[in-house]
Formats: sequence, structure tokens, C-alpha cells
Amino acid sequence: MAKIRTIVDLVKRTAKDEDEETTAPALPEDDCPPDIVEAEMTLMDHLIELRDRIMKAALGLAVGTVVGFIFARQAFDLLINPLPEEAQVIALSPTDSIFMYFKVALILGLIISMPVILYQVIMFIIPGLYPHERRYLYWLLPAGTIAFAAGTLFSAFIVIPFSIRYLSGFMADIISPTYQVQNYIGFVTTLMFWIGIVFEMPLIIYFLSKLGVVDYKKLASARRYAIVGIAVLAAVITPTPDPVTMLLVMGPLVLLYELGVQLARIA
Repeated sequence: MAKIRTIVDLVKRTAKDEDEETTAPALPEDDCPPDIVEAEMTLMDHLIELRDRIMKAALGLAVGTVVGFIFARQAFDLLINPLPEEAQVIALSPTDSIFMYFKVALILGLIISMPVILYQVIMFIIPGLYPHERRYLYWLLPAGTIAFAAGTLFSAFIVIPFSIRYLSGFMADIISPTYQVQNYIGFVTTLMFWIGIVFEMPLIIYFLSKLGVVDYKKLASARRYAIVGIAVLAAVITPTPDPVTMLLVMGPLVLLYELGVQLARIA
């Protein structure tokens, strides 16, 4: 009988504990994990949403590229303008000119559609954030678009002209500058794209600081290592071995890192 009574008492205590757990006060919405605030999503739901976001971003890029075709000729002239007068741009196949025209239109379309692309990225990330963290993403949409456009314009008007003049003038008394259009446009559009991407660095640092992922003091103390990393990144971004183009890219990156550190300080 004593054993049976002990078992009954144990069952009663267990039921009482379960009742207390079910009647526990709910956490405030701001303190609830994202999977409690939002409806729980399965892995397949996440993959479907990712597919839909990618398709919408691709559609926005396609529309932006169509608009970019209208201004591709002006942009093409702008990119070729830094070449010296004696330089020639040639096409080695009948399709080179068409492909390069499309590539320039694609870069313009990327700039035009950047708000749509960033919006899709933000909407995919938001369900995994706390409610008080989500508001930091809302201003990222216009700021990210402006930063990417500023990076491409900086590349087109500063980096590319100085780089082309230096490279074209090197041993110009011996070598006549003649460039294949595919290689030349590939060179300048690569610079424009990656410099536009790295101009987002201060915004990323600020957002990560708001989330508590990075800290101002740690960023400031790691400055020397960051400069080394930026030098490596600038060497990867610039598709040429010359130090001038690398320094033209590295200088703004160091300034952008310092801007990000200061933004993290006030975050």
C-alpha cells in the first residue's frame, strides 16, 4: 500500500507541475523568440519562400535590365571615354558587341532593380528576427540602394579613368593600345559591380552592431587586421596586377571601414 500511495503522490505532483507550466505568463512579444511570434515554418516552407524571393528578385532585375537597354549606349560611351584617343576597341566575333551591350544594360538594370532585390532579401530575413530588430532593416532599403549606386558611380568616374590612363600609358611608346571589347567591358563592369557591393560595408557593420553580433571596441582594436584584409580584398576585386588600381580601391575601403566603426559606435 505504501508503494501505491507513493506512486499516486508522484502522479499528482507531476500533474500539478504541468498545470503550472501551462498557466505560466506569456513573454512580451519583443522578448519572444521569432519562432514563437511567427507561425512555425518547416524546412520546405523556407525553401519555397526562398524560391519565390529569388524569382521576384530575378523578375525585378529583368525589368531593370529592359530599362537599362534604353541608356546602355550612353553608359557604353561613358565607359570607353577614359581610353586614350589612339586606343582602339575591337570585336573578335560578330556577337561580341551584342553581348557587351547586354552586359552594360545588365549593370544598369542591377542598379535600377536594387530596391527590389534588397526588399526581397529583407522580407526573407525578417521572420527570423525579433520584432525590435526588424525596424533596423526598413531604412536599409533606401540606404543600400544609394550605397550601391554610389559605389558604381565612384568606380565609373574615379577608379576606372585613373586606372585606364595608368595602364594605357605604361610602355605606350612600344605597345600600341588595342583592346578587345569583351575583355575591356568585362574589366570595367567587374570593378563597378564589386565596388558597388563593398560600398554596402558600413551599413552591414551598423546592422550587425545593432544585433549585437559585432562590437565597436572589437572593431576598433582589429583595425590593423582589417586593413590587411581590405588589402587582400582590393587585390581580389581588381583584375589587374598593378598597384595603382589596387590602391584606388583600397583607399575608399579603408574609409568605409572607419565609417562602419563610427556607425557601430553610435549604434
